[in-house]
Amino acid sequence: MTTPKLPLEGVRVVEFVHMVMGPTCGLILADLGAEVIKVEPMPGGDKTRNLSGGGSGFFPAFNRNKKSIMLDVKSPEGLAIAKQLVASADVVTENFRPGAMEKLGLGHEALKADNPSLIYMSAKGFLQGPYEHRTALDEVVQMMTGLAYMTGLNNRPLRVGASVNDIMGGMFAVISILCALLQRKENGAGAKIETGLFETCAFLMSQHMAAHAMNGLEPLPMAEANRGAWSIYNVFDTSDEGQQVFVGVVTDTQWEIFCNNFNFPDLLPLTEVGNKERVHLRDEYLPRVRERFKEYTKAELLDKCEALGLPYSPIQKPTDLYDDPHLLASGGLLEMTEPSGNKVVVPGLPMSVDGARYGMRHDPPDVGADSDEILATLGMSTDDVQTLKAKGVVGGGG
Repeated sequence: MTTPKLPLEGVRVVEFVHMVMGPTCGLILADLGAEVIKVEPMPGGDKTRNLSGGGSGFFPAFNRNKKSIMLDVKSPEGLAIAKQLVASADVVTENFRPGAMEKLGLGHEALKADNPSLIYMSAKGFLQGPYEHRTALDEVVQMMTGLAYMTGLNNRPLRVGASVNDIMGGMFAVISILCALLQRKENGAGAKIETGLFETCAFLMSQHMAAHAMNGLEPLPMAEANRGAWSIYNVFDTSDEGQQVFVGVVTDTQWEIFCNNFNFPDLLPLTEVGNKERVHLRDEYLPRVRERFKEYTKAELLDKCEALGLPYSPIQKPTDLYDDPHLLASGGLLEMTEPSGNKVVVPGLPMSVDGARYGMRHDPPDVGADSDEILATLGMSTDDVQTLKAKGVVGGGG
């Protein structure tokens, strides 16, 4: 059986990236079939490999299906190799501080001279403007844009529990790169692309800004009591000690189903008034709903919502996803072995094409694991490579 061709096969990407935003971009491109070459600094490679705590998952999560070359780009010979590698590429990605790549001689202007069709993507903290030279982190932009305010309680901002902007920024970078690749087919020209962490997070605030424009009300944190746009859209206690379930009732049909099956005949007439009016009356009926749901065990409430077709969810932790029956059945989990030998399971790309999921082809690479192979594609002999290794210009490989 012939393996279907992946959509980005034949596209070579050279990435000068670390942490999450840049690697996410490369990860998606690699999963879609691009040859993604990770250029890592001498002597130890990408410092993200050695993070501890919550950062220890960054490297294995965002670097599968890639190749690695370890290179001293600060040396004249290493810089020359980097430029030669870029000259063979379709795309370059980087996410270092403003001016860092230019200082190394690897900025857009320097590289496009040898490769006019090059697509050069810079993932930055801020796009051009007064903030562009600031250092940005996911948490910084969450505080700046109001995402942390909307996530926490009043006067208690709280960052979202994942690197949402770094990951979304990488996704927007991929979208931009795909657009540039399509345009290049038409005009043969390369492009310089920039994505901003701050602007990514600001984009997430669109619905709240638009709501303010429509109703004139200051947005309140989503976690505040009785908040939300729907009649019932809350986390509820069950009769099991400490066990909770999220339940939503968001349409007129669902409201009728809810009233008939949870024994609220007096609330059934509210089916006719619509969700907007029901929201205004929420303080009157929500305490009763809380008490009714507490009559059920967690399992009973989950089963009943499932049978009725109401939106619901148990309150889970990330580690619960290892055993999620849907992810297991749909091929949504990928197992890999990271360089230290640890087995790692993470979700794959959240998409399918003709029923097929994009999955694992290669484990996250050891530092410089592909140096010899990559240099051979540039026409270097084994002796040439060994000489470069002896000089400390290249590391890793065979």
